[in-house]
Amino acid sequence: ADDSGDEEPASQSDKSELHGPLKTLSSKLEDLSTCNELIAKHGAALQRSLSELENLRLPADSGEKIKAVNERATLFRITSNAMINACRDFLDLAESHSRKWQRLLQHEREQRIRLEETIEQLAKQHNSLERACRGAPGLASATASAASTAKGSVQSAKGEASDEDEETEYFDAMEDAPAFITVTADPKHHRRSGSNLSGASEGHPEDWNLEDSVFESSNQSSYNESMGKDLLPRKRRRSRIPDKPNYSLNLWSIMKNCIGKELSKIPMPVNFNEPLSMLQRLTEDLEYHELLDKAVKCESSTEQMCFVAAFSVSSYSTTVHRTAKPFNPLLGETYELDRLEELGFRSLCEQVSHHPPAAAHHVYSRRGWTLWQEITIASKFRGKYLSIMPLGAIHLEFHSSGNHYVWRKVTSTVHNIIVGKLWIDQSGEIEIVNHKSKDKCQLKFTPYSYFSRDVPRKVTGVVSDADGRAHYVMSGTWDEKMECSKILHSSHGSTSTEGKQKTVYQTLSPKVLWRKYPLPENAENMYFFSELALTLNEPEERVAPTDSRLRPDQRLMESGRWDEANVEKQRLEEKQRAVRRRREAEAVEALEEGKDYEGYIPLWFERRVDAVTGELICVYKGGYWEAKDKQDWSVCPDIF
Repeated sequence: ADDSGDEEPASQSDKSELHGPLKTLSSKLEDLSTCNELIAKHGAALQRSLSELENLRLPADSGEKIKAVNERATLFRITSNAMINACRDFLDLAESHSRKWQRLLQHEREQRIRLEETIEQLAKQHNSLERACRGAPGLASATASAASTAKGSVQSAKGEASDEDEETEYFDAMEDAPAFITVTADPKHHRRSGSNLSGASEGHPEDWNLEDSVFESSNQSSYNESMGKDLLPRKRRRSRIPDKPNYSLNLWSIMKNCIGKELSKIPMPVNFNEPLSMLQRLTEDLEYHELLDKAVKCESSTEQMCFVAAFSVSSYSTTVHRTAKPFNPLLGETYELDRLEELGFRSLCEQVSHHPPAAAHHVYSRRGWTLWQEITIASKFRGKYLSIMPLGAIHLEFHSSGNHYVWRKVTSTVHNIIVGKLWIDQSGEIEIVNHKSKDKCQLKFTPYSYFSRDVPRKVTGVVSDADGRAHYVMSGTWDEKMECSKILHSSHGSTSTEGKQKTVYQTLSPKVLWRKYPLPENAENMYFFSELALTLNEPEERVAPTDSRLRPDQRLMESGRWDEANVEKQRLEEKQRAVRRRREAEAVEALEEGKDYEGYIPLWFERRVDAVTGELICVYKGGYWEAKDKQDWSVCPDIF
């Protein structure tokens, strides 16, 4: 029932749905009974004929054969009778169970109605409380003062989460995650200390003494200077967008019909959106691309894995306050981010499927790496929270070494959809595999728990080589930073309460590989966009006519004209539905004529079987940047 998403049928129609199959079974049983009577009648006649043949004077061997045929005819009649009896038993069983199914269905319907009434009542109470709060200036200022006083306290840190503990929904999926403890060693005396992963951040990076290590780059500015000698100065880009308007919306009227449905199939007003498309959100993964530029310089594949792991975590840092939904791209919509001259990379995304929604992404960097992925977003609204499950593998290849890394994203969950403050969490595991060296990194995203003593949004992991020997411990949080500690020694520790044996790693003091950039000033009024996100929808010349920057509803929303944006959004969606209906009609026509119908073919990507994973994936086939140089967009469809 949770996955159906259909409106509840009337009680009478439910009865007809249950009794219909039973009537069909009864009629089929009557047909079988008729056939059985015919079999019995003709079988008896056959046996009489065979008996008469036995009485005739025939050779001995013929008599034996006739006798055997007679026995087989008897067995056939007995078997047919048994089959009819079994069919009658099945019908009786189905009739008895139909009554049970009907009672269960009625009970589930009553429970769902009660749940909807309860949630609606809560939503109304919440709405009236908000109005009452806005109508009492003294109370509002007192509340704001109390909030600012409590900032940084344990209650404030945990207040972002729901009062209901969600941990049971995720822990079962991560029971097999390796358990370990780290102790930081003094590199001079190798003394053990009692610091754990979160406490390890107090160590001194100077304790490490690795020769020719990228970790030892003196500082970020000198690294960027050495890498950026061949690049042009950065172009000045916008640093703000119009403030988000404060529009009210009846949330319950929209949400009550959405339970159990795919988010991509629900017509949503722009009030739930942010003025970026899913293609632009996908491009935001490149915000910390310099981690990959550093990884190119690593001589050790396990060192390189540390930077790749930090990069995989960094893509979630922008989501901590971003609870709004990006625009669903139209089929054939594209988005380019050409930073080749400034940052050394260029990126291209294309929406290659609409149902299910799938986007293909390709990034080339002249600094020595290529990244590509095809991501399908599966999402379910569960009443009190929304689960977003990205499906598909991310591929990263370094040109000089040939190291090919593959990993998949974790599940994102938006809590307090109906009542309370929206907040987002990441949970699950990422396994990053280097398919050339067979190195692996297991990262665990710990789900938020109100009662946990762990740091919120914690991420831990271990980098190991092809033989399974651990080299580095990764630790940090997905919204702030990731650190890496070199393992000196490992040993088996005590058994945990869950019955797992923990591994104790003695490590050097950690080094910070990645730290989140601070948000721009006034970010809370600009959808909590990062510095990069503010520039993604900035108008640019010479882009393809299918580029997300040219999408009118998204542009109107960014300008604060939400009512006009909603009208434009409906027009674009209806235009897309008309194209889909025409494509379906063409498919039916081709089928009737016995011809093959290929369906929608992506413009800049093509489907191939990936040599590493064996999966069918959309990869860049070329041509886009050449078309941009020539300004020849004749192949682009009219989607806006």
